[in-house]
Amino acid sequence: MNKRKWVVLALGITVALLLLIWLVGPQTFFPARDYTWQTMQQRHVWRVGTDPSFPPFEQLDATGKPVGYDIDLAQHIAAAWGMQVEIVAIGFDSLLDALQTGQVDSVISALPYDERLTKNVAYSSAYFEAGIRLVVRKNSKLSSVVQLAKHRVAVEWGSTGDMVGRRLQHEKPALQLVQFSTPAEAVAALVNDPAIDALLIDQVTLRAAQGKSAPIIALGPALESNPYVIALPHTATVLQAQLEQTLQTLQATGLPAQLETQWFDRTN
Repeated sequence: MNKRKWVVLALGITVALLLLIWLVGPQTFFPARDYTWQTMQQRHVWRVGTDPSFPPFEQLDATGKPVGYDIDLAQHIAAAWGMQVEIVAIGFDSLLDALQTGQVDSVISALPYDERLTKNVAYSSAYFEAGIRLVVRKNSKLSSVVQLAKHRVAVEWGSTGDMVGRRLQHEKPALQLVQFSTPAEAVAALVNDPAIDALLIDQVTLRAAQGKSAPIIALGPALESNPYVIALPHTATVLQAQLEQTLQTLQATGLPAQLETQWFDRTN
């Protein structure tokens, strides 16, 4: 084979290789270094952003120290990595900006999954389902959503529960929605008014009411999902893998259920 044919062959191979890299993504052949995880290992500290104004997930105790479900979760995750946690208090609307500018390594702050933001940040799998539940009194004869026709269901006016209730009304026109100004009023109506048969409310409000000994229970899974997740930088691929593995391990040990009991089941 003469020199010219060798050059043509080499150019063809180069073009094919470049085309392959373009098709599958350069990160497949040249994976980016995870500087977030590398820096965390160097300082032995995981900087976690949170807005400490949403109890029981995050709040300030009497000494001004952040405490709550999310704080404990972060500490357990960091302990599994042999690191300490540095909690960085940030207003909720600025949390993802702080993540993208490198002020924090992750965000744990009762943060709902938002598909619209997945181009800007990476999300963990869910650690808490905060979605809308069908709730009844403990002695109720209702056992599922299919029995709601001709029943009166309390909702907070304008809430996601109200939206779910209106959707159910299209399927069961005889269902009656009774709207209240606040979640607390809707819960109180179910507990105290025999004319109210059920309630559509988010899981956080439900667990808070149960923690105050409200005799109510949820039926079935969430009717409208709203998972809480941990946000991370898109480039932090090693951190994402480490976090996912640790979350799975903690789920297997029952830690999320323990934290839920610890932070919600408090009779005040």
